[in-house]
Amino acid sequence: MAVVTKEDMEAFFATEFPQTSLEIVNFDKDGITIRQQTDDSNLRPGGTISGPTMMALADCAIYVAVLRRIGLVALAVTTNFNINFLKKPQAGKDLLAHCHLLKLGKSLAIGEVSIYSAGSEELVAHAVGTYSIPPNKS
Repeated sequence: MAVVTKEDMEAFFATEFPQTSLEIVNFDKDGITIRQQTDDSNLRPGGTISGPTMMALADCAIYVAVLRRIGLVALAVTTNFNINFLKKPQAGKDLLAHCHLLKLGKSLAIGEVSIYSAGSEELVAHAVGTYSIPPNKS
């Protein structure tokens, strides 16, 4: 399976998802880490970062981890997703999501994501997701 470089992934996202504000922080054999910049548009009442923001970040982290291993396949898609919100993220802090793949098969990949507020080691959310890999991924 092809391994995509960080530069290839950044170019892919710039072309395919120009609206994203995600930054790839870590990109190696042990997994990937991405950063989501947050602002007032990501907050919900009570001053916490919204669940949809964290869900999108986790889903994207799995997508990046899968594509890093199989190649830049735009049509790999989420087939299952579960998230547990564990602690209120710090408002005014970016979110970091670390993903490693639990399984990478021919047609399915399963990734596990840990989400943290930047500057903190306390887990704020944990997610597991499954991606379907198209049969003609090359």
